[in-house]
Amino acid sequence: MKTELLAADQPADVSRAAALLQQGELVAVPTETVYGLAANATDADAVAKIFQAKGRPADHPLIVHIPTLEMLEQFAVEIPQSAYQLAAAFWPGPLTLLLKKAPQVSTVVTGGLETIGIRMPAHPALLSLLQQARLAVAAPSANPYKKLSPTRAAQVLHGMAGKIAAVLDGGPCEHGLESTIVDLTTSPPQILRSGPITAAQLGQVLGCAVSTPREHQVKVSGNVGAHYQPNTPVYLLPSDALIAQLANSTVPTAVLHFSALPLPAVSYQQQLPASAAAYGQQLYHQLFLADQQGVAQILVELPPHSPGWEAVQDRLRRAACHE
Repeated sequence: MKTELLAADQPADVSRAAALLQQGELVAVPTETVYGLAANATDADAVAKIFQAKGRPADHPLIVHIPTLEMLEQFAVEIPQSAYQLAAAFWPGPLTLLLKKAPQVSTVVTGGLETIGIRMPAHPALLSLLQQARLAVAAPSANPYKKLSPTRAAQVLHGMAGKIAAVLDGGPCEHGLESTIVDLTTSPPQILRSGPITAAQLGQVLGCAVSTPREHQVKVSGNVGAHYQPNTPVYLLPSDALIAQLANSTVPTAVLHFSALPLPAVSYQQQLPASAAAYGQQLYHQLFLADQQGVAQILVELPPHSPGWEAVQDRLRRAACHE
């Protein structure tokens, strides 16, 4: 299969992407979080192609992206008032609501579960495509299973060229990390995947505390130990341990650091931004660039553990998991 490269700022290309989705093909699409690998959410055969293209286990649920709030009731039932409160505050945006699935929704989408993750994406090209085509899509990140999520079209092509029909290039992703997933099937709600929307923001809207367990057993996108990984092994270290490891290392090394470290000569190094949002936006891209250098290891300095850094910490912990 030859993968078409389409431009999100060209109306004809957006229409082409919509037509391919309606024909049951897979199209990588830009979102404000990461690039998603989209299939028509109401076409179970098309959705099944996602698992094949990614090498993703069939019991690992997908997130459905909808263009209008009215479409929520097509995919979920027994929707609590809290869902509408959060949608009013954060949609379109990087927040996924875990709800009870509607009977007509295929369990291919939900990984066999009776719950479903739903969000409304904020990327203007994708939202326009979905609205014009009156289409909802199931769309996990557009990469091979457990590998780095792509934040640029070139990275999608690096991992998925020849496996999917097209990539719609919408430029670099705004956030660079996957959406926050909040479980509204439990009381009180809890975050099952950290992301750009924080527990404090959710709690302010809902008027109650929202917890973020470090570990849980609920099956949602991203909840596996080793995930978001480049091909090169990643090691997550505090600054003094990182310096010590470099002093004793004899192999080609890439370093991503947070503070101004006195680094010896290495194959690749990049200081990442000081704010959690800017760091998150750059993280996957810098890991991808480091992975292209032919190094034997990628050393990452531990960023802060302060509030707001939960999503970054989560992705780094999984990227550096050597199970």
